[in-house]
Amino acid sequence: MKKNSDFFRGLISGIPIGLGYLSVSFGFGIMAVGSGLSVFEAFMISLTNLTSAGQAAGVDIIASGGTLIEMAAVQFVINIRYALMAISLSQKLSGRFTFGHRLLAAYGITDEIFAVCSAKDGAITPAYMYGVIIISTLGWTSGTFLGAYAGQLLPSEVTAALGLMLYGMFVAVIIPPARKHKSVLFTVVVAAVLSVLCKWLIRSLSGGISVIICAVISAALAAVIFPKEDDEE
Repeated sequence: MKKNSDFFRGLISGIPIGLGYLSVSFGFGIMAVGSGLSVFEAFMISLTNLTSAGQAAGVDIIASGGTLIEMAAVQFVINIRYALMAISLSQKLSGRFTFGHRLLAAYGITDEIFAVCSAKDGAITPAYMYGVIIISTLGWTSGTFLGAYAGQLLPSEVTAALGLMLYGMFVAVIIPPARKHKSVLFTVVVAAVLSVLCKWLIRSLSGGISVIICAVISAALAAVIFPKEDDEE
């Protein structure tokens, strides 16, 4: 009974995430189909990845004919934060989290799921985390399928407008911390400027390599200019 109770609590906690993912991934589905992927391929990308920024960058690499090495490097740079989240979250896991449970739960560690699980009072059980992950994944994959299917039917003017939803989420994610921390604002501005320069001055540079360059340079500059003191940790 306790396991079932935790699972349903997880489902309830994950409903807001699932609803948010449903709308955002609709834009990804449209973008994926517009880049030449099928509805099934777009759906499988969302099911096996569960990472908005990584998926968007991955589709861009696929559309431009990038290499597997480029794809792996881009995904590593974009998604390395999930490993840090997993390390942090491991401090709250209950004793029921065996090695197998940890492997399964690692699949569903996203920014939003990490936030919800971190804010939960008490230890996190596998059943609770699975509840959050399942409802969130359902929202993400359902939105992708609907968006990809709609992208084949709706006029290009409409799909172009709806395709901005994914990028709207990225903007919504960075604005609050950028307003609060100068270091975040600096990183965002530098990355945006570098991205524009790469796009227009180095036209032979692929999208994947551009992402790596912008992310690494902006993060390195922010770390040097805005170092974190030991007493702030």
